[in-house]
Amino acid sequence: MAEAIHFKDLQGLQQLYTINVVSFDVEPPLQHVGIAAKMKNWATVFTLFEDVTYEIRDLTLTVGEDVAFAHGFGRLSGTLANGPETKGMWVRITLCYRKIDGDWLITHDQASVPFDNASGKGVSDLEP
Repeated sequence: MAEAIHFKDLQGLQQLYTINVVSFDVEPPLQHVGIAAKMKNWATVFTLFEDVTYEIRDLTLTVGEDVAFAHGFGRLSGTLANGPETKGMWVRITLCYRKIDGDWLITHDQASVPFDNASGKGVSDLEP
């Protein structure tokens, strides 16, 4: 996944997901349903970045016979299309997989940021 993101490879990313993937990304709406919606999200990311890197930390996998899930932390960083570099922000990630025809495919993913109860605003400066 990280390599496909780095190379802005939408076809490579598309092969990682089920056709009916449900994604809870950090941007609205509350859910993105289907591979077209997921690829639209990645295409938007790729237009925002000139160069992009995806880093994953503390990934924990739990694997069954035909379903699995993973959780950890992810961060997009790089050079933005308008010039400045960004370290990005760490988000919490959860990935749910199904084994389909021998391949593990992402059927659900979620990226989230914690929020401050007092202000109701997301907290984007935390690090794992």
